[in-house]
Amino acid sequence: MKLSSFSFELPDNLLAEYPSENRDEAKLMVIHRETGKIEHKMFKDLINYFDEGDVMVLNNTKVFPARLYGNKEKTGARIEVFLLRELNAEQRLWDVLVDPARKIRIGNKLYFGDDETLVAEVIDNTTSRGRTLRFLYDGSYTDFRRKLKELGETPLPKYIKRDVEESDEERYQTIYAKHEGAVAAPTAGLHFSKHLLKRLEIKGIDFAELTLHVGLGTFNPVEVEDLSKHKMDSEELIIDEKATEIVNNAQAKKRRICAVGTTAMRGLESAVSTSGQLNTYEGWTNKFIFPPYDFSIANCMVTNFHLPKSTLLMMVSAFIGHDLMKKAYKEAILEGYEFYSYGDAMLIV
Repeated sequence: MKLSSFSFELPDNLLAEYPSENRDEAKLMVIHRETGKIEHKMFKDLINYFDEGDVMVLNNTKVFPARLYGNKEKTGARIEVFLLRELNAEQRLWDVLVDPARKIRIGNKLYFGDDETLVAEVIDNTTSRGRTLRFLYDGSYTDFRRKLKELGETPLPKYIKRDVEESDEERYQTIYAKHEGAVAAPTAGLHFSKHLLKRLEIKGIDFAELTLHVGLGTFNPVEVEDLSKHKMDSEELIIDEKATEIVNNAQAKKRRICAVGTTAMRGLESAVSTSGQLNTYEGWTNKFIFPPYDFSIANCMVTNFHLPKSTLLMMVSAFIGHDLMKKAYKEAILEGYEFYSYGDAMLIV
């Protein structure tokens, strides 16, 4: 498979600027892998495709307000700082992206907030836009994290051209988010409402939770025609014993195991034992799934509609077959499905 196999024309008006009014009322395309049949439903109709004892695997990572705006010392130039990951809590070192990057050099200081109580010093260059910052703040670590949260804003993807609104703080977060650490939402999960989760629970669906802290690497463009040469950034992954028990039990009983989102799927596939069962896991994964690929655990998947040439689209192609993926995407464009983070959903069974 080559990169060019994943190119398609996506009309700009299908990039969702806002989520659907109610979480579970986005459109849902249902794709049957064996027959190639495609149905058009609403997300809350998802419940009709699951039975008692089936399992949904959720990524319970929580998005933190990763985008800050500071001013450069002396010039006062406005600089966007996107927090990627904390490198050292004690020294308050962070991996970040800066924009515009050409203005930011080692030794520069950035000031944040009206009172400028938070300052950062650039101590290293990591990539063309990447920097390592040391934050300087008088106060405890708890106060420092509180300050970051207060100054930061919801890290909506760049394609959303509008300003961040108050509602984004809630809507760009799954309702089951627990462990803070992601800089982008696991977006398939955004469609689950409390009401729908309750109905699934009453029907006897089990939930297994893992934590994969989504980094920006997931969305990095693939720039090599030969996909085997593409390297994914590492993201932190935690799968506990409770989750492995639920999943392995369902697997033994040949139940439906549904990965909610590409991140949940990557998490599962990063922790497979030689016998094809799920292992506990605590560490990092840079798993890149593209066709051809044999999936070991999930036999069903919920996902959004992805951008051309994205690693997420490649995983979908590996899961449903390239021709069926192309057919589904063509139909999605004809039917006006909305794409990307705030867009509509697809259930692959």
